[in-house]
Amino acid sequence: MAVVQVAGLVKHYGAVKAVDGASLTVAAGEIYALLGLNGAGKTTTIRTLLGMIRPTAGSVRLFGTPVTADARSLWGRVGYLVETPAAYPELTVTENLTLMARLKHLPAAAVGNVVEQLGLRPYAARRARELSLGNQQRLALAKALLGRPELLVLDEPANGLDPAGVTEIRQLLKTLAAQGTTILLSSHILAEVAKLATRIGIIHAGRMVTEIAAADLPHHVARALRVRCHDQDTAARILRQGGYQPLSNLDGMLSMTDERAVWHPDEVATLLVESGCPPVHLAVAEEDLETLFLRLTARGAGA
Repeated sequence: MAVVQVAGLVKHYGAVKAVDGASLTVAAGEIYALLGLNGAGKTTTIRTLLGMIRPTAGSVRLFGTPVTADARSLWGRVGYLVETPAAYPELTVTENLTLMARLKHLPAAAVGNVVEQLGLRPYAARRARELSLGNQQRLALAKALLGRPELLVLDEPANGLDPAGVTEIRQLLKTLAAQGTTILLSSHILAEVAKLATRIGIIHAGRMVTEIAAADLPHHVARALRVRCHDQDTAARILRQGGYQPLSNLDGMLSMTDERAVWHPDEVATLLVESGCPPVHLAVAEEDLETLFLRLTARGAGA
């Protein structure tokens, strides 16, 4: 079943197109990451999905129900964290959570559960204004998790967290998804998203550039066989005669991106050795995930 359905979403602010025809579907139990640079349209999409702003065009459905001003029955099934974490600064962590639990008509035990889940027990009696940025983020996540919502919508959930905290939240979200919670999150960090999401939608300039299953990410990474010999001109000539297409890089390497070279570097090495021009360096290089992300968004900008 589709928990989230966004079709042809458009949101204009005057002449500015914040979202320009974006569509996405998130299935039950899935962790879907909306990935994009700052200003790409991630937060606008999420705010529209949560009924915080009205779309200029397009439709948004949660659990098959259109998101409208009258769709109050939806929000008991949804937990969310959007943009800057908000809390009553003079109330303690426990008091903030207790107030939120009352608004959601939840039992007091729900507060203790999320305090433990988010590692907030040492800070339970501390006022919200005294918390570090990372613990303010934990408090906001605890509010979103109150009552075990069926759908979690999280805008940049790792903001302010140290590496250990990021790892903890990643494991928590994976556990929740395994237990049936559907998660839609936004981020601008592909390397982190790749460790968590089951599917990634890349948004740029308000438009959905592409969707990639996380398991398929390695197939999208560009690879090149990089070669250095003592005599690069001779090596290039030998390789061209062997049917390869070597290009010279700024660092003096010869680079080949054709599949024959990338997937069978041993054949390249054999050709050079037998031709009397043995390589002193030969290795397959892969672009990192950040470079892949920038390449995909650049392609989207040119569309």
